[in-house]
Amino acid sequence: MKQVFISFVIVFIWTTSLFAQIYVATDGLDNNPGTIDEPLLTISNAIYMANPGDTIYVRGGTYVSTATIYINSSSNGTEDSLHCLFAYPGELPVLDFSTQSSGKRGISLRANYWHIKGLEIYGAGDNGMEISAGSYNIVEQCSFHENRDSGVQLSNGAAYNRIINCDSYYNADPPDYGDADGFAPKLTVGTGNYFYGCRSWGNCDDGWDGYLRGATDVTTTLENCWTWGNGYLKDGTDPGSQANGNGFKMGGGDNSNSENLMHHFILKNCVAFENKVKGFDQNNNVGSMTLLNCTGFHNKSANYKITKSLFTDQILTVKNCVSFEGSVQLGGFAIQETNSWLSPFSVTDDDFISIDWSTADAPRQPDGSLPNIEFMHLATGSDLIDTGVDVGLPFDGSAPDLGAFETGTTASINQPFADVPEKMHLYQNYPNPFNPETTIRFILPQAGSVSLNIYNLMGQQVATLLDGYLSAGEHSALWQPHQVVSGVYVYRLQMNGFTETRKLVLQK
Repeated sequence: MKQVFISFVIVFIWTTSLFAQIYVATDGLDNNPGTIDEPLLTISNAIYMANPGDTIYVRGGTYVSTATIYINSSSNGTEDSLHCLFAYPGELPVLDFSTQSSGKRGISLRANYWHIKGLEIYGAGDNGMEISAGSYNIVEQCSFHENRDSGVQLSNGAAYNRIINCDSYYNADPPDYGDADGFAPKLTVGTGNYFYGCRSWGNCDDGWDGYLRGATDVTTTLENCWTWGNGYLKDGTDPGSQANGNGFKMGGGDNSNSENLMHHFILKNCVAFENKVKGFDQNNNVGSMTLLNCTGFHNKSANYKITKSLFTDQILTVKNCVSFEGSVQLGGFAIQETNSWLSPFSVTDDDFISIDWSTADAPRQPDGSLPNIEFMHLATGSDLIDTGVDVGLPFDGSAPDLGAFETGTTASINQPFADVPEKMHLYQNYPNPFNPETTIRFILPQAGSVSLNIYNLMGQQVATLLDGYLSAGEHSALWQPHQVVSGVYVYRLQMNGFTETRKLVLQK
């Protein structure tokens, strides 16, 4: 009998359409097709053209506009196919709304699953960006300055948004100067919003404001965020008592919060200094507040003030925190451990490499992370080194340091992640289609050995991006293909026997 051997090739097949790239430039025309050679003129027209998974690239230059850029719910993306609105790599688009009439916002984001990256938003008649009811969005490496209300405000149930490595500064709202904050997850905000690596300075009201009216029982998390110099105008003058001047205002409500509105605030490795009034401010919030490895320095009224009793079953936790040149006022209900104002610690200038904050607004690193400066970093020999308690944050040595800056840490503090999920998750890459490079992001529920590989549609491996041990949390990898042809590929993440696979498209 003749034997016939049949070999099988596994082929991955998708029926989804390819994603598009749409280009906007200062010399474009809105009746152009939106290609790199024939770009559009306005972001609004690009938004109208885009489908989920598409990437809008905005070329460098100044875009002067009096009209709000609306991203409405009709333009929702999906978890697997985000809309991307990106600065073109290596270029800076400046959205200049300074001729806009008072009360108009720069960008109004009312949709879900958008990723906005690399834009500078200046001079809006109200908020630089309002995220109103929009959820599951990422705003990354953007700056908001000299807007006529808060730089970024989240409201109307906006939830689970991630604000990553952004700056908001010199926002002021004449004539009363009473409401312009740097970042404002307040009033009717939703829950689960997360700020990482953000800076807020020189805003006439507060750096962050979590004041509520119409919302309650919501949670906001801040990690590795800095705020200073709030309560003043750009020229350094004080516009009056209506300009509150707090660093992190963690909540509260009208009429001394008679409604017991709860804004649960979590702050990790955050720094507040040189604010007109308080650094870390309860206001009249009665929700739970957690402050871990935070630093307060030379805030004029108090570095920390949380004295009002909390609502039933709510908890105030303050651990591994530092205060220098400013008072600490905490209620007896606070759960405290190894803070610098507790025995046996004594804080002096000698505990720090530098207390000069003049470099706090230095340019960010190329990846958008905070600048490496010496301000408030602990000096060799300080008794604040290796004397904290383990609160789940990365540390070197025998125990965590006190304050926001861990000495000599080998763990990356520039990789943002919120609460670790229960399962592994692999995001859709962006941009997609791409050329010359694309970023792949994923979340791990626990530390372990991980591989991330690229395959062609014949199942042949064409690249290995990762193969090693990673910590729990969010990670990313960059693919820069040089010796492969245009086409559809798949990327596969494997960990502890679990696998997730998605497609990507290379267009050369």
